Amino acid sequence: MRIPPRITRIGAAGALASALLIGGTAVAAPPAVATTHTATSYAAAAHVTSVHVQDVGNVCYSKLPSQAHDTLDLIAKGGPYPYPKDGTVFDNREGILPSQSSDYYHEFTVITPGSPDRGARRIVAGEKKDEDYYTADHYKTFDLVDRSC
Repeated sequence: MRIPPRITRIGAAGALASALLIGGTAVAAPPAVATTHTATSYAAAAHVTSVHVQDVGNVCYSKLPSQAHDTLDLIAKGGPYPYPKDGTVFDNREGILPSQSSDYYHEFTVITPGSPDRGARRIVAGEKKDEDYYTADHYKTFDLVDRSC
């Protein structure tokens, strides 16, 4: 089941109640902290290779393609989204975005005109308000969307 980002954060008490209702185990996790050190990539872990956490750039909202504006509007409304994978957890396997808990980021398609599939453009939304990252190259680089320009 997908939970839209920023809409439903039930907190520790809700997690305990939810776990008790469905018969699971409630586990308290320590708060996530952003890092700038070397992180091991999920995909590369089997090869014991590390990936350096890269700096994230910035992009002015006004410089984004119109389709990215459409996607950001859909995220703000909570959908509906054009693709089934929209709203799913983004694992940050590339290690480019700040390190957070495993369900902190969610990905959304930015429609690419003329593309026969989802294309390479995405918005990856963090849980904080206006924490949206744009990638035009399928997670190779990210830019934090700056809404003030």
